[in-house]
Amino acid sequence: MVDPFLCTWELSDSKNFDGSMKLIGVSFATRQVASMTKPTTIIKKNGDIITLKTQSTFKNKEVSFKLGMEFDETTADDKQVKSIVTLDGGKLVHLQKWAREDTCARAK
Repeated sequence: MVDPFLCTWELSDSKNFDGSMKLIGVSFATRQVASMTKPTTIIKKNGDIITLKTQSTFKNKEVSFKLGMEFDETTADDKQVKSIVTLDGGKLVHLQKWAREDTCARAK
C-alpha cells in the first residue's frame, strides 16, 4: 500500500550521487548544480493515480502514474525514459529505462 509514502519528503543524504550521475552521462556542469540541490518531493494520490512533485532551486518537475504501470517520463536532465514505480518489501521503487542503462531510486 502506497499510503505510508503520501507526504512531503526532504532529501537528507545522497551518497555517491555525483558518481551515479557521471556513470549515466550527466554533464559536469549539471552534476555540480545537482549535487548542491536539496529537493523536496511531495507524493499524493487521487484514486489510483499517484503524483510525484519534486521542487528544488535547480528544477521543478511533476509526474503522475499508476503504480505498476509503465509511463513516459522526462528526467531532470531532460532524458526521455520509460519508468515504472512499484512497491517492493515496504519500499517505493522507481525504475527508469533508457537507451544506455536502467536507473533505480528507492524510498523507504
